[in-house]
Amino acid sequence: MATSTIDTFLMVGASGSETKLVDIKDYPDLMDAPETLETTTLSDHARTFIEGLQSGESKTFTANYTKADFSSIEALKGVEQSLGVWFGADSNGDPDGHEGKFTFKGFVSATLLGKGVNEVREMQITVTLSSEVAFA
Repeated sequence: MATSTIDTFLMVGASGSETKLVDIKDYPDLMDAPETLETTTLSDHARTFIEGLQSGESKTFTANYTKADFSSIEALKGVEQSLGVWFGADSNGDPDGHEGKFTFKGFVSATLLGKGVNEVREMQITVTLSSEVAFA
C-alpha cells in the first residue's frame, strides 16, 4: 500500500541519539542511480556496461525560515554530521522511521531563498555528502 509524505523528517545525530533538525517542506531524490561505465570491446555485437559510482554530491531540502531554525543549521556548518531522512512517526507524532530510514554523513549549510509579495519566507538546506546514502 502506498504511503503519504506526512511524517517525513530530516534528522541529525549519531545512531541512537537522533533528533529532528528542522521541519522540512520537501526532500530530494535520496538514492541516485549509479553512473554507467561502458565495457564494449571490438568483439562485442552490442554495447555492454557495468555500474560505476553513485552520483549525488549534495542533497537540498526546503524549509520555512525561522531565525531559530536558521541559527541551528548555521551552528552545524563546517562540521561533518550524521544525518538521515526518516519516514514515519509514533502515536505521539515523534519521528521513529518505521516506514524507512535513509542515513548519510555530510556537511550542512543553509541559504535564505528570495521571495516576493505575499509569500512565506523559506530557506534551502544543502547537505554536501561525505558518504553514500544507506537504507535501513
